[in-house]
Amino acid sequence: MSHPQIRISAVSVFPVRIAARAVHSHGIGDINTSTNVILRLDTDAGITGWGEAAPWAVFTGSPEASFAALDIHLRPLLLGADPFRIQALLTAADRTIVHCTEAKAAMEMALFDIVGKALGTPVCNLLGGRVRDEIPLSFSIANPDLAQDIDLVSQLCAEGIRLFKVKTGFAEHAEDLRRLARLREILPADAEIRVDYNQGMQPWEAIRRLRDIEQFRPTFIEQPVPADQRAALAAITAALDTPVMADESVFTPADALLVAGQHMADLISIKIQKCGGMLRAREISAIAAAGGLACYGGDMFETGIACTAGAHLIAATPNISLGCEFYQPNYYLTEDLLAQPFPVRNGRVQVPTAPGLGIEVDEDRLRRYAI
Repeated sequence: MSHPQIRISAVSVFPVRIAARAVHSHGIGDINTSTNVILRLDTDAGITGWGEAAPWAVFTGSPEASFAALDIHLRPLLLGADPFRIQALLTAADRTIVHCTEAKAAMEMALFDIVGKALGTPVCNLLGGRVRDEIPLSFSIANPDLAQDIDLVSQLCAEGIRLFKVKTGFAEHAEDLRRLARLREILPADAEIRVDYNQGMQPWEAIRRLRDIEQFRPTFIEQPVPADQRAALAAITAALDTPVMADESVFTPADALLVAGQHMADLISIKIQKCGGMLRAREISAIAAAGGLACYGGDMFETGIACTAGAHLIAATPNISLGCEFYQPNYYLTEDLLAQPFPVRNGRVQVPTAPGLGIEVDEDRLRRYAI
């Protein structure tokens, strides 16, 4: 049976800015506002698809670049296109503009949203079907005022969250140790601590300092050194008992091949904004799986639109097995763009079962936050 003839009839691009509830500090900088670009694709069949680019200028790229990529460069590809030809459109996008992975991710999720709605099936079924119905949720402890995060951690534990990723490397080493010790004291025995430096360490001192960190029994230590310091990353991975995760060192499948082939890390953080969408993320996961590296569902400062796409990806990808950090819609942004709350129950993200992404965007809110 061939799919119905559908064509994209309109492309709308909305830059939005939503304040966060607190400052979050990382090894590469602070953030207290989410400035993202929302994509709406309308079709002549009356079906609408939604996507989101969530850049960060010091990490993946700028909101201005994402906006221009969608509004100027990718719009001509999309207008009049068959939304079912997702791979062909992504290939054309790569030929049209370099980088701008967040814009390509937004385009891809909006296309998948349309196709899922047209076929009456959730996006995870278009990716091979679900291997999990829910995903353990991780919260990032990144407030430079630890006391504020301590109060929040107690609330999150009561709601069933058991994964806590501590952002380190933005303060002195002694302060990192103090924060970890305090958290180990208050967290329940079944809670996991994970540590993320966001490239915040100097390679020459990393191994000695990370041996101090190991006393807190973290599940993993993420991206301790700058992204291009791959020899240092490999040395750290070889020296430590704790698994080491690559994040900023792996943007592309080629990066994943290098890291897995030379065992520069034990784990990889996969982010659809970083690699350019769910299909590219699946390529990275497959390479990691072939090399024996498990993956984690990372994210940027996303609303529920992109987080939902991430949930569909993880639901259908066995090797993204270390949970997800899609806490922003419910616990970080002052307000989300979804009409219904992003679905978290008992500390786990519930994978939507409705057609497409399975979301409804609150368009009044979208207009309110548009810039």
